[in-house]
Amino acid sequence: MSDRTVADQIVRQLRDAGVRRIYGIVGDSLNPIVDAVRRIGTAEDGGIDWVHVRHEEGAAFAASAEAQITGTLAVCAGSCGPGNLHLINGLYDANRSGAPVLAIAAQIPSEQVGLEYFQETHPDRLFVECSRYNELISTAAQSPRVVGSAITHAMAGPGVAVITLPGDIAALPAEGSAPTIVGVRAPRLVPADEDVDALVKAIDSANKVAIFAGVGVRGARDAVIELADVLGAPIGHSLRGKEWIQYDNPFDVGMTGLLGYGAAHAGMHGADLLLLLGTDFPYNQFLPDDVVTAQVDNNAQNIGRRTDVNLAVHGDVAATVEALLGVVQRKTDRSFLDGMLEKHRTLMTKVVGAYTSPAGQRTPIHPEYAASILDDVAADDAIVTADTGMCNVWAARYVNPNGRRRFLTSALHGSMANALPHAIGAQMAEPKRQVISMSGDGGLSMLLGELVTVAMYRLPVKVVVFDNSTLGMVKLEMLVDGLPDFGVDVPSVDYAAVAAALGIFSTRIENPADIESGLREAFAHDGPALVDIVTDPRALSLPPTITGEQVGGFALAMSKVVMNGGVGEAVQMAKANIKNIPRPSQFGSGG
Repeated sequence: MSDRTVADQIVRQLRDAGVRRIYGIVGDSLNPIVDAVRRIGTAEDGGIDWVHVRHEEGAAFAASAEAQITGTLAVCAGSCGPGNLHLINGLYDANRSGAPVLAIAAQIPSEQVGLEYFQETHPDRLFVECSRYNELISTAAQSPRVVGSAITHAMAGPGVAVITLPGDIAALPAEGSAPTIVGVRAPRLVPADEDVDALVKAIDSANKVAIFAGVGVRGARDAVIELADVLGAPIGHSLRGKEWIQYDNPFDVGMTGLLGYGAAHAGMHGADLLLLLGTDFPYNQFLPDDVVTAQVDNNAQNIGRRTDVNLAVHGDVAATVEALLGVVQRKTDRSFLDGMLEKHRTLMTKVVGAYTSPAGQRTPIHPEYAASILDDVAADDAIVTADTGMCNVWAARYVNPNGRRRFLTSALHGSMANALPHAIGAQMAEPKRQVISMSGDGGLSMLLGELVTVAMYRLPVKVVVFDNSTLGMVKLEMLVDGLPDFGVDVPSVDYAAVAAALGIFSTRIENPADIESGLREAFAHDGPALVDIVTDPRALSLPPTITGEQVGGFALAMSKVVMNGGVGEAVQMAKANIKNIPRPSQFGSGG
């Protein structure tokens, strides 16, 4: 295809950068781009596909997922005004997740900018906070280098790059030649020798070392586990670190934080040296403030941001840990590690495993039980996406990584409704892999139109709805703050019937005995499928360690419910969460 127009030139640049599809919704200001996509041909023929979603927010989420799964550039587009405004939430998620995404924000005719024209906005201002590069193309000659720079910034960040493109500029004859984009490998950041020496001294001086691992341990798993063996150190992890460090890890003690489980919190607070490896864990209330802390990160901006740090090491986790191995002294006293592993086993059995045994096979269905069955039935290389909220909790606690599975969620941005569009992008990128969307009924209903996208493209996404008719995480947050839940109800909807109306294979499950067979049938179906599992709206999930203040808030909220005539509701909530009821031994000083 010759570059007749600026739009043709842009589309070819994207194609040459490895882009295979653009997610978006057509609109008049985007017409030159969309027509250029049509002319260049389909991805199967060496061109680019146009993926017509139902909401531009879904387009940005889908591009984010594709970029995270493949590690390559993904693209979304929005027409002028409302179209590119809709991109913003998904782009925030992509940027905070470090996903290399390029967004095309179409603009009104350039001669009308500043005159309060129909659908006028200023994308070059709107996208500043959710991007690493954000530029307006104002001439044809400028276009090829701005697009080239946007591609480079998105990949190098990695993160979001936005180009604002007025429709009249896109339709101009192309000028100049596009720069050649040379692939650049991420550098290996080796820590300074002085920092490694200081870290060795700190480790050798400590008696009880604990490790807390984040997403930065990706590619360093074996070395981190070897270090834990040398130091007798339990390894806790963040949500983003889970898929890279938990599996086949004999030193694993779970996760801390609001979604946490196991002995990670106890291990971190019981240590006399805490190693933070590749994590920017945001919940500082779960981090100890009276333990000597060393932080290793390849982004110096993360160091000391969440908690006081006694020793900072700027470097890749892999390079740093490899520098420690063979130098630090092996610790022969394993009592701290053994104690934390035993505590972890006990907590996993009593709390996390409480509702996955036959005791969990009751009606209404416990979401924990449903999630554990999903984990058993899912393929070994499945890609699982989870909505923010209680689905995140159930995925974090019950969906196990194995080195082949991938897990996507809105971990840092925390947006509702991410799971389904994330699944769309993941399935587009990996058409032969099983992709499962763990959707809450609140999240699914927010971007319900994307089910139409799934049906339209016959994407074999498996949507599992945890249908509890409430915004569960918000409900829990209200209760621990001493507030009776209010405004959290979600109308009961038969999502299986909705899916069936779209031609999607579906089933609705209300009996726990039907979960395994229902999931197996849906997962084996050749095409899209939805399983609507009606779960207990009173099932809550408390962190493994909570403060006395939080327990007091929960009790206060329940007393308000009772005083308002809700005795039955309070009793049923207690019954639904009897094995999660906080006990004095669980109280923690730091949250």
